[in-house]
Amino acid sequence: MNLIDLVRHVADPLDVGVLVTSADLGQPGPTILYANDAFQRMSGYGADDLVGHSPRMLQGAGTSREGTRQVQRALRSQGRFLGRIQNYRRSGEAYLCELDIRPICGLDGHAEAFIAFEREVVRRRGRPTRGGAGRYTAVGQLECSNIPFLKIPAFE
Repeated sequence: MNLIDLVRHVADPLDVGVLVTSADLGQPGPTILYANDAFQRMSGYGADDLVGHSPRMLQGAGTSREGTRQVQRALRSQGRFLGRIQNYRRSGEAYLCELDIRPICGLDGHAEAFIAFEREVVRRRGRPTRGGAGRYTAVGQLECSNIPFLKIPAFE
């Protein structure tokens, strides 16, 4: 079982968008290695449209260039980014996306890939509720019957 197989096994049933990219932060940017179904529904792009391309394909005219530079600086210096950025669906519709990006490190401690957990942020009027309920749009429903028993053999 390789890294993408393991992530797929865990992330496919989630209702949070999950994206795995290469660790290359230079131009033209990291390459998407995997996108779960929830991410595909949120962005409107299929796996064939995403895999092999840079996540920068999700950016557009309203995406803050300073925001994208902050993502890159944080990943280079701290190895992690938590924040929001405006992305665009395949249809061209803008959406505010909360990102939690973390490195996947090899045995030598260096990032081999990045994994991003992404949710669409929905702004609502009134007081925020406890735990952030109502701040995000659900991408789908998680059913326990869809989660297979996890057996992890030795990695290839």
